[in-house]
Amino acid sequence: YFQHSLFPFIYCWFTVFTVFQKLSMKILTNTRIKKPVSCVQPVFEKKMYSGKDNVIENYVEHDDSTPRSDDKEKPKPRTLFPESWIWDLVSVGDNGQESLQVAVPDTITEWNANAFCVADTGFGFSSLTTLKVFQPFFVDLSLPYSVIQGETFSLKATVFNYLKECIQVLTTLTETPELKVDACPDCHFTSCLCANEAKTFVWNVTATRLGEVEQRDVVAVTPLQGERDTVIKPLLVKPGGVLQEKTQNAFLCAADNTVSEEFSLTLPTEVLEGSGRAIFSAIGDIMGPALQNLDQLLEMPFGCGEQNMVQFAPNIFILQYLNKSKQLDPKIEDQALRFLRTGYQRQLLYKHDDGSYSAFGKADNEGNTWLTAFVARSFGQASSHIYINKDHVHNALLWLQKHQLPSGCFQSVGKLFNNDLKGGVDDTISLTAYVTATLVELHLEKNDTMLDNALHCLKNVTLDETSLYVKALMAYVFTLTKDTEMRERLLDMLEKETGQEKLIFMLMYCSSLPHISPPSAELLTSHSSGEESSSMIETVAYILLAHVSRPDLALNEASVSKIVHWLSGQRNAFGGFASTQDTVVSLQALAQYAAMIPQEIRDTKVTVKGKEASPLEFHVHRDNKFVLHQAPLLAVPGTYTVEVTGSGCVYVQVSVHKGTELSGFATDYSKDVFLLDVKTVPRECDGVRKQLDIHVSVSYVGNRETSNMALVEVEMLSGFIPVKSSVKALEEIQLVKKTEIKPDKVTIYLEELGSTTLKLNISVEQDSEVQNLKAATVHVYDYYKPDDRTAREYVFPCGS
Repeated sequence: YFQHSLFPFIYCWFTVFTVFQKLSMKILTNTRIKKPVSCVQPVFEKKMYSGKDNVIENYVEHDDSTPRSDDKEKPKPRTLFPESWIWDLVSVGDNGQESLQVAVPDTITEWNANAFCVADTGFGFSSLTTLKVFQPFFVDLSLPYSVIQGETFSLKATVFNYLKECIQVLTTLTETPELKVDACPDCHFTSCLCANEAKTFVWNVTATRLGEVEQRDVVAVTPLQGERDTVIKPLLVKPGGVLQEKTQNAFLCAADNTVSEEFSLTLPTEVLEGSGRAIFSAIGDIMGPALQNLDQLLEMPFGCGEQNMVQFAPNIFILQYLNKSKQLDPKIEDQALRFLRTGYQRQLLYKHDDGSYSAFGKADNEGNTWLTAFVARSFGQASSHIYINKDHVHNALLWLQKHQLPSGCFQSVGKLFNNDLKGGVDDTISLTAYVTATLVELHLEKNDTMLDNALHCLKNVTLDETSLYVKALMAYVFTLTKDTEMRERLLDMLEKETGQEKLIFMLMYCSSLPHISPPSAELLTSHSSGEESSSMIETVAYILLAHVSRPDLALNEASVSKIVHWLSGQRNAFGGFASTQDTVVSLQALAQYAAMIPQEIRDTKVTVKGKEASPLEFHVHRDNKFVLHQAPLLAVPGTYTVEVTGSGCVYVQVSVHKGTELSGFATDYSKDVFLLDVKTVPRECDGVRKQLDIHVSVSYVGNRETSNMALVEVEMLSGFIPVKSSVKALEEIQLVKKTEIKPDKVTIYLEELGSTTLKLNISVEQDSEVQNLKAATVHVYDYYKPDDRTAREYVFPCGS
């Protein structure tokens, strides 16, 4: 039979051992069992792949009567491997039953499912039920979650055979530009796999390029039909060192002519080789960047009640803008409404029984005045788009009323995590102005006692003693209440005072350009200087809100145009800004402005030209204005010119990503506002799963008494994962409010840091074998002043 096979491999010869095995008998012997070996060269049924992906091919032997696999439709690749599957709210009819059709994920596993229901008569749980997802032949791919460029890892592919017969399998891995397969004596694995057997094939692979690459594993899974199982899993290749990003933005408007902007892309001398990358983006709407990233406007964690609202509130502004401008697309609407519903449910986790809200919910001793007002305002605005229980808004307002002082001002209750809002008169007045804006935006009646008293408080303020931030916020409040006299007085004071501030320089810079393009703004995930602080961005946003909330706004008002272009220039690569509140206020202001300006855009051509790169060309028009056009810029460093020709406005952005050595991130440790020390202690260096402890010591040495809310991020060594119990144990420490675990990082939320050293210990263990291990980094930074950050590296303590 084997001699006449049309596609012979090394033959599946039977030995004495396999004879007993076929009879379901086990034998023990010290006799050496020999196995005949054929020297016949294999003839492959199909050519090897030579595409972008790494391909593992497993071929199955056929006889003359075997149908060719070319005659069968190839099964779809398995790409979906979620840890949780269904989490949905379903309305059940009077019969108490509902049927759903869902697609099963690709994981070979057993799913556990249950349901709970609510009704007028009570709350009920269903019993647990299971669903087993299985196929008789499949492959499991084992690789690290992420590696650093230049590291070598072990790629393991395990083939499982649960049929009742033996199959012949040939497994190979093709080399790709992203991942290089290390030379090995026999990288083509041939094996006879019998019933209920599994075999693992291993390659050493080196990551050569940055980004998310796909590892593709293709396996023949039937001995007769030649079918195959394809598994695709992503691998994140990071640059190492300290990741930095810098964005340059321009809002270019052409009126049947050509306008241009030059972007100079530079890399520091400490940049890691091969880590510099640049991406060009263009979109035909000033709100386009936010539309594309509603679920990730900041490259920062979202683990507390305020940060969750950054994902919630912008959806309201986007929907309001698109409705007013009559541009609402069903797909965008569905996405925004989904984010609103999810954010609404999540925010209730931070609610106290008295109706107030705080950053960490009941983990805090009491609610927070500022956050409670923020939530009440956002819930009230969202109620026109999704269902919001009115009691949540009403109870929040009752709680705020209980903390209104006889003067009409509001008392600051709870931890105020942003120290920029603290200090003297600004503490009380800024809080009162913020709460007052909430009351007005919730359309409370003019004769409402709480609102009247709050306005009385604000009108009695000695304005000369307040900061720019407070004046800008109050100008917005009195614009909402149509108090023209107070509004104009505040705006006049702002115009005079900002002559000595950096803001006016930035605005003058904008107006000096021929087409009013904004200056660059660096993402504050990097250690930078000279970029605008979160409080400055928020101040400018309130000034813009004061202008665009006027019913008599002139659309060509020069000062408004300058502010818009400057504010647009401060965006990060995700459409957000530096931190949480400045992102919310800025997007609200830009959305209101965008709704008031003409949105007509005909065909515009965007051309990107570089001295050492081929030109790129995009066409942006009314039918694709919300589509994000992107392309990599290959020559970095380099200088590029962006030209917009036609009629309409286009928002363009160049984002540069780079990894720098720690010495280039912070060369003078004496200027750090945080003291950070990281040590590693080996626990197990000889075992199969190597273990170590990471000891982190951190304190605050800045010019304030304490820091704002601080975050410590501990990156994992490649192939290592945190021991969850050790991370959860940190939450017993007083200053630790919350911890988050990801495959490649642990994030620790600290209420604040002072001069006393805080010690944090984490245990990690090896999950995948990685060679040439690079150092990993520990960061500590102030959430509201992301420039206040310090980083240190640690290495694997068990040798190379």
